[in-house]
Parts: sequence; structure tokens; C-alpha cells
Amino acid sequence: MNKHFHNNVYPCGQVSRRTFLADLGMGFTGLALGSMLSAEQRVQAAPSDGELPTGKPHHAPRAKSVIWVFLSGGYSQMETFDPKPALNKYAGQTFQATPFENPLESPLHDKRSRSVIEMVREKYSTIFPMQVGYQKHGESAIEMTDWWPHLATCVDDISFVRNMWSTDNDHAAENQIHTGRHMLDETQPSVGAWVSYGLGAINENLPRFVVLGGPTRADTRPSFQSYYLGPQYAGVPLSLDPQNPLPYGTRGSDVLSAEQRNEFELIGRLNELSRVEYPDDPALLARIRAYELAYRMQSAVPEAIGLSDETAATAELYGLNKDSTRVAGQRLLGARRMVERGVRFVQVYPTAYGKWDSHNNLKNLHAQMSEKVDKPIAGLLKDLKQRGLMEDVLVVFCTEFGRTPAIELRASKDGRDHHPHGFTVWLAGAGVKRGYVHGATDELGFHALEPGHYVTDLHATVLDLMGLDGRKLEVPGRKRLEIDHGQPIREIYT
Repeated sequence: MNKHFHNNVYPCGQVSRRTFLADLGMGFTGLALGSMLSAEQRVQAAPSDGELPTGKPHHAPRAKSVIWVFLSGGYSQMETFDPKPALNKYAGQTFQATPFENPLESPLHDKRSRSVIEMVREKYSTIFPMQVGYQKHGESAIEMTDWWPHLATCVDDISFVRNMWSTDNDHAAENQIHTGRHMLDETQPSVGAWVSYGLGAINENLPRFVVLGGPTRADTRPSFQSYYLGPQYAGVPLSLDPQNPLPYGTRGSDVLSAEQRNEFELIGRLNELSRVEYPDDPALLARIRAYELAYRMQSAVPEAIGLSDETAATAELYGLNKDSTRVAGQRLLGARRMVERGVRFVQVYPTAYGKWDSHNNLKNLHAQMSEKVDKPIAGLLKDLKQRGLMEDVLVVFCTEFGRTPAIELRASKDGRDHHPHGFTVWLAGAGVKRGYVHGATDELGFHALEPGHYVTDLHATVLDLMGLDGRKLEVPGRKRLEIDHGQPIREIYT
């Protein structure tokens, strides 16, 4: 039984005044109370054991919205944003044969790797050369590989963080990058849910937290779930199909608008009567809000995802006219439209589950995947900039882990294995430096050099730039670990 129900159980068959009035059903008193509750939004039977967020930031925010771009599968840090010429120089040799410290013997190795199963993942040590060239770009002269020609033109607007690390060396790391917790630990709310929980809505007709292109599959849903914060703070997956933007939420063709409105009004009244009896039931509150939001979204969402009213120049900017870039372009353009309309957090999956996972044939796979994302993500940055949105919107570009500097010998010997020990993410827009590199990995691209940043440092950075202090969002009875909070990466701030 829900713990909140116990608050309304009285001995010897007695009932509370609140329950008695609610049980009058659709009578005058019940309707009056329902109306009062609807206006006040919240009535509590007893004082809360913790203060809920007010919807206002804890300190002056630098960003109003976040576009969180996640590439599933784990892109190689060396073949994207952290080129390592030493891999070419010592290709075919073992780590032990180089003049550098053997990264497999570093105390950081076991600290930053934790298997889900008892078997220890094989430690490869034969160096695999870079599979693509690289150049310096922009006035900031930041090195990027040649697979990102469009994004390279935006390098002076980006802050790269090259010393990220995680611990899950399997693809449950896709959830870890979003929740901060390893698969073997208690699950925590996702970073997007914390933003949704902490800040009020800008646009009451759209969700605070939207998901485009995800979940990548059923077991990655934790990447946008809210858990004990309450279901109303979880990400809402939306489709960019103009015929069905709200899966399971579109009015049937045989139902008139007035009929549906009457149905929602009746459901709302019944829910409010239940709310009188069980005012602190989070599931009930979430259901009421979901019904209300779903009704408003039916008109707001189709307009928000209506890409057809964009100009030909915008379509070209995002790569909508080319098969290879269309999907990523549509999702990133949809994200821009969402933040324009006041959505707080948009989590975007430009590519499908695991597509960057290059155990084999890394050269061809990474070349193909980079081509799919390069123009659309560059288009997003250029579009935000020309619309003046870079001052309000923070863009985060990430993956779950990097890839090994060594060749993966168990496969076809032309790929790299999973690598939580060091990888690169980048941020652009509100509150962050432009044309800047923070942190580094070692000469071989293996370990994030100290002080490296665990994934929750990225979360703390997002929350801080949005004006939130994660410690002030703690829920009573749900004590979080120190590592859950992380530390903002202030070195990248303007």
C-alpha cells in the first residue's frame, strides 16, 4: 500500500474530515473542494518532511535551457577530439615498449574500471594507430580529426573537456553518463530529471524535459527517468513524425475535440476528488499533471515539431536534404525549436543504439557515423548563434566512454574496445568559454590526467549553469553520495 494512504486511516472505522468530504463524491461540497484544489495546485494534510523546489534557481543562472546530445556506443577520443600522434609513432608496439608509463600498471586503471560480471575485461596492450588524420582549426588552433570538417569550423565556439572518466566498461555506461551510477549501484534520477525537478516550466504547454530519438532501447530508459523524484519530472519522448508527434497521446479520428475536452474535464474532476483524500500521493499528482499536460500538448507539440515551416537555408544548414544526415538533422533542429519554445532540457540521440561501438572496422564505422552527425551538429551551433540563442542555451555533446588506444585482439584486429578511463566531451553556448581545451589524457590517450572529471562533474556543471545547487535538491530520506553531486568544471566558465 502507498505509504501516503496510511495518513488517512483512522481507528474504529472513523474517517478524517477530508476523506468524508471527498466521499460525498460529485456532490456540491466535493466539487467545491475539487475546484479549490485545482486553483491552489496543492493541498497537504500535514506538513511535509522536506521542502520542495520553488521552481526558482538557487543562484543567478547563466543558461535557461540545455540541449544534451548523446552518441550511443562510445566514440573514440583519439579519432574525434583528442588526437594522439604517439599512437602512430609506436603503432604495433606494446605499452611496455614505449618510453611512457605503462597505463595498465597505473593505480588509476582499477579505480576507473568496474566489471558488471566477475570476468575481468581483457587488457589489450598492442598500440593501434590513429585511423584518420587531424589538423589544428580556428584561431584557437584546436586539434580535431578530419572526420569532422563542418564541426571544425565551429571550434572557436566550443569548450572541450578531454579528461572525463567513468567506471562501467560495458554499455550500461549509457545510463551511467546520465545518472552518475554504475549498473551495480542503486539507480539515481537522470541529470535531465534533476533540472526538470529544480526549475519551473517556461512554457506550460510543453514538457520541461523532452527526449528526441530515444530511448535507444528498453534498457536505456534510466537515462531519462526520474525515479524517486516523481514521474512528472521524467523525460517525455516525442516523435518528429508530423502525423503522430505524440505516440499514444493523439486524439482519435472518431473523437470530436469537444468530446475529448469534456472527457478530460470529467477525469480532472474525479482526480481532484481523489486528491482531496490522498493529497500527498505522488503517483496521483503525477497522473493529474500528466492528463492536464497531455491535453495542452496536443496542440502545442505539433506546432513545435513542425519542421516544414523552416526555410530552405535552415534545411540545408542541418543536412535535411541528404539521406545520411537527415535523421540527425531533424532531431537537432527539433531540439532547437523546443528550446526556442521554453523547454528546459532536451535530450537528443542523433544516432541509434550502439552505432559508435567499433570493436571491428573502426575506420569505416567511425567515418560513416561522423558523416551522419558532423553537419547537423555544426548546423545546430551555427543556427543557435545566428538566432542569438547561444547566450541562453547550453549544448552538451557526449558519449558513454571512449575507446582503447590498443587494438582489440579478440575481434578482427581493426577496432578498439570500450574505455572508461579517459574520453572527451564538449560544451558550447551559455556560460562557457569559446575555443578552449580543458584537461588532457596521457600521451597515448589512455588515462584522464588528474584531476580528471567523473561523469557527475558534468552534471554539476549543467546544474550550476542553470542556477541550481544539487545539494539543495536532495530529497529527505534519499541521501546521495558525495560522488553523486560532483563538482562543476568552473575552468571552462566565461
